[in-house]
Amino acid sequence: MTDLLAVGGHDGRVSARLVELHHDEHLISTDAARLDIPLVHRSLSTASYWAVGRSLETQRRAIDHSALVIGAYDAAGEQVGFARMGTDLARFAWLADVFVIDAARGVGLGRAMVRTTVEHPNVASIALQLLATRDAHGLYGDVGYEALAEPDRWMLRHVAS
Repeated sequence: MTDLLAVGGHDGRVSARLVELHHDEHLISTDAARLDIPLVHRSLSTASYWAVGRSLETQRRAIDHSALVIGAYDAAGEQVGFARMGTDLARFAWLADVFVIDAARGVGLGRAMVRTTVEHPNVASIALQLLATRDAHGLYGDVGYEALAEPDRWMLRHVAS
C-alpha cells in the first residue's frame, strides 16, 4: 500500500514539488538529488528498447530538463526504478523512461511510480499527458492513459540521432 510521507519545496530548478511515498518497503521519491544517474543510464542504454545507446550526457540532460523525476529505492536506499516527466507544469506533459530493475519487479513498483507521477499535485490537472509504449498498455491504461482518439491529428518530427 502507498502512503504519503511528505510534500516539500523544490531545489531551484523549474521542477515539481517534492513528494515522497512508501510502497511497501520501497520509497518512491521525486527528489532529483537522490537519483543514481549512472544506474539510470546503464539501465536505459543497455536494457530498454527505446534508449539503447543513449549517451550518459544525453541522459543527464533529459533528467536535468524534466520538471518531474521519480526514483524508487529499496530498504537499503539503492535505486531500483525510475520515471520522468517532461512538462511545463501547466498544459503539456510527456511520461518517459519508466523502468524497474529485474530484481525489483513483480511488486507493483512500476505502477506505483506512474501513479505517483500522474497524481502528483503539479501534474494531476495537466490536460495533455502523453507517452509512447510498445508493450505496457495495461500498466498505463490502469492510470488513465488510452490510445489517441484522433491519431490523424498528431504528427511526429523524428530527427536521426
